[in-house]
Amino acid sequence: METVEIHTPTEKSFAESVIAEALNTPLSIDVDNVTVSFPSSKGKGIYTAVKEISLKVKKGEIISLIGHSGCGKSTLMGTISGMVKPTTGTVTANGNRVTGPGPDRGIVFQNYSLLPWLTVFQNIYEAVDSAIKGKSTSKKKELVEQNLKMVNLWSHKDKLPGQLSGGMKQRVAIARAFAINPSILLLDEPFGALDALTKSSMHVELLKLWNLDNRQKTIVMVTHDIEEAIFLSDRVVVLNNGPAATIKEIVDVHLERPRNKKDIVHDPEYMKIHDRLLSLLIDKFSIHDIH
Repeated sequence: METVEIHTPTEKSFAESVIAEALNTPLSIDVDNVTVSFPSSKGKGIYTAVKEISLKVKKGEIISLIGHSGCGKSTLMGTISGMVKPTTGTVTANGNRVTGPGPDRGIVFQNYSLLPWLTVFQNIYEAVDSAIKGKSTSKKKELVEQNLKMVNLWSHKDKLPGQLSGGMKQRVAIARAFAINPSILLLDEPFGALDALTKSSMHVELLKLWNLDNRQKTIVMVTHDIEEAIFLSDRVVVLNNGPAATIKEIVDVHLERPRNKKDIVHDPEYMKIHDRLLSLLIDKFSIHDIH
């Protein structure tokens, strides 16, 4: 497995670097006491998806939201993107209160959300043309080319989405998100439908893009995959089961970057984090539940 290279100061220990970054890094996302409720599907009463959630995310940090289906992960993500309005509480992104979607927040979904009648190039160009003002057509085309080359898809630029594999479609979706240069990247189970080998490759590609941007982008990802969360993240946010889901625990991932998948699975710290996350996700089950 390829190791994603980044350059870190050699004169400081890892722990010292983490402390220094925590003190000096500005806040990127501030979720403050957010509750989201909807009318119930049966028309009787109110369904509360998440309740009184507060979460602060530093600039350049990678955070994973993990939990069982229906625990409100995507709802919480939606409040950050601006696609879901909190019933109470506020969400701030880059110092501005979130009132709707904006170009500072790029989104990648599991189903790719590519327009099937447009080519790979056109799918990305349309996003760039809509989100970025003040650039010439030629500059926008250069931006599309640059991002397609970063995910090794330039030779497929004239293909339609239907002619691509699942992994290639997801690379197009990620290239599109990076092309509009958002400071915050939101990933809603982006690799859930991919096979294990393609998923592993996509993890490396994502970190390469993050590193090329000097780790300035903040990434928030919804996932069900514990191994994925540990490999990619600085912190893993575990949500309680819904309804009215809250944050159960936030687990710090103290694994130095760059990370190599083959190596870290044997790291005692990795095993400790993995066991903790697993226990948080399965503690509602017991032998007495099995009949």
